[in-house]
Amino acid sequence: MRLIRLTFVLSVLTVCVAAAQATDHQVGTWKLNAAKSKFADASMAPKSAVTTITAAPGGGVKVSVANTNTDGSPVKYSFTAKYDGKDYPVMGDPNRDTVAYTKKDEYTFEVVSKLKGNVTSRATVAYSKDGKTRTITVSGTNAQGQAGTNVQVYERQ
Repeated sequence: MRLIRLTFVLSVLTVCVAAAQATDHQVGTWKLNAAKSKFADASMAPKSAVTTITAAPGGGVKVSVANTNTDGSPVKYSFTAKYDGKDYPVMGDPNRDTVAYTKKDEYTFEVVSKLKGNVTSRATVAYSKDGKTRTITVSGTNAQGQAGTNVQVYERQ
């Protein structure tokens, strides 16, 4: 009887731990709402932006981004990162070659982007408690050396 109880308790604990680990508010497909977003320079605002985030094996996330610039040119990049503040490679983004994620709490993440070892931007990514919106506040310097802050609002699809 004790063995049955112990097995049941361990099974319940395993399910609870797995469910807790599976709750990552970033996971999903997110589309930019340009009307709610604010860009330091209108030329920095993409025509469209869609970000797909999936859970990565071993923890963290795999991020795939498909943007269309104001001139209509596509920008696609991706990376996989854990929430440990370490640099991870970014593939396809001309503005950064590494990214570092830190989880502040269940709804807030800090992201540091670098190009050739130099920090190009710092971002705070905040998710609404209802899971419908994602707001990214990015401070950084563009390719022309101009500093600015953008607030990008994304909606879950």
